[in-house]
Order: sequence, then C-alpha cells, then structure tokens
Amino acid sequence: MPRHHFVRCLTLLVLLSSVAPSAQSAGDYVIGPQDVLSITVFEQADLGGKYAVELDGSFTFPLIGRVQAGGMTIRNFELELKKALADGFFKNPQVTVSIEQYRSQRVFVTGEVRNPGSYALTGDMTLIEALAKAGSTTQNAADEVVVVRGGKPSGQSAGDSGKNTIRVNLNDLQSGVAGARNIDLRDGDTIYVGRAELVYVFGQVKNPGSYPIKSGTTVLQALSLAGGVTPNGALNRTSVIRIVDGAKKDVKVKLTDVVAPGDTITVPERFF
Repeated sequence: MPRHHFVRCLTLLVLLSSVAPSAQSAGDYVIGPQDVLSITVFEQADLGGKYAVELDGSFTFPLIGRVQAGGMTIRNFELELKKALADGFFKNPQVTVSIEQYRSQRVFVTGEVRNPGSYALTGDMTLIEALAKAGSTTQNAADEVVVVRGGKPSGQSAGDSGKNTIRVNLNDLQSGVAGARNIDLRDGDTIYVGRAELVYVFGQVKNPGSYPIKSGTTVLQALSLAGGVTPNGALNRTSVIRIVDGAKKDVKVKLTDVVAPGDTITVPERFF
C-alpha cells in the first residue's frame, strides 16, 4: 500500500475513534419500517424485548396492543409508550427504547472507496464514519467529497453543483483544519468520492506511467510518485507538455511549480 494512502486510512480511523456517541442524536433518530427496537420496562422484564416495526410503522406491544412508532423520534416514542403504560397499568413506569437494528434509513457511498454500496444510517452517523464503513478511500481518490442531500443523483453527474449538494475537502477534514465539515448524514444521502486527476511521467524515471495528483502537487512531487529520477536523468532539463485551449504547449517550469491535471512530464537523458 502506498505510504500516502496508508496515512489517509490511518487518519480516518483516528478521526472515527475520536467521535464520541451522542445520546441526543440517537434520541432524535426517526423510527421507520423494519427497524428493530429494544425496549426495557424497569421491574417488568416480561414486557421488555426486541420488537420489529412493521411496514405500516406499528407493532404489537403487550397489554397495549398495536402501537404506532413509525415517524416518531426515539425520545418521543419513549414518552408515548410510558403514557400508554401509565394509563391503567403501572404507576410512573420507567421505559427505555433504543435501536437494536437500523434498517429503515440508509446512505449510499459511491466512487473511489474500497467497498461502495448502501449502508444503514445510525442515529448520529457522520461523513467520516460512512467513509470508514465503506473501507476508506482508494489511492486514486480526489481531495473533494461530494454529498448529494436526499438521494442518489439522477440523470446527472454526482459532482454537478446544486442547492442540495455539499462539498467537503477530505484533506482539510482529515487534518483537522478549522471550518472543515464532518457533516451529520441524513436518510437518502449519497456520498460521492471522485477520481483524482492524473499526470503522466515519462523518460528517465524509475516507474514511468500515470499518477493521481492532489491539489498543490509540484513537479518534483510528481517525479517522486514515479519513483524519482534515474542516475541518467537530466533533472534540470525536465519538460512539461500541457493542454492549453485544446492545443499542446511546451511549458517552462521549475521543480517547485505546481502541475496541472493532464500534464505530461518528461525527464530527458543526460548528454554524458
């Protein structure tokens, strides 16, 4: 595994481990069909257990009968269940409700991640957590992650701009830059990790080929991606061919200059 990708994976794991569970967020989770609830009634063990919410949002609870849970937050449903049990059954019953299995709400992770697909949305899932569930980003991932709010993009690229699109710089997020947005996800969100732009490195380098670049990558860093210059390479005569207005142009660059997507970098052979 390339070192920079290992660092990215490690950073994701560190960030994920630093996210403390939020009881408030869990209590605000909206119950939906097929969710499985874990219900406990203090000193009434026979009433507790796991209850699957049916397609109409209801299920049968002992003593009460059919109860409606779909569309309610966990906190509100706890209060409603407590009221129902207090109505002729128990004095001041203590009820706790939690989600045993999240099944009704999902997010979608696509693009340059190791395990793209749909994932159950837990009560307080963040962008970093969803990327971690998808196995982290690949070595070809771009710097920017796009979150399409409320569902998969249809008939357009996931990278298209729009009022329901949120863009997050992954490098800033991993580095803890002030203002970086580890956003809370919502039901139906699609997370799209694009492919990084490429540069092409040829000539007297150890591993010629195409390489994904990040924003700010310099000529020297691009050469490093290709394994560095061979002993026969003339580093001081490195050339760059760039597409400008649809035409190829030979660009004079310094090793510290930033490369552009699609650049072809060539290191010629030394004269002697």
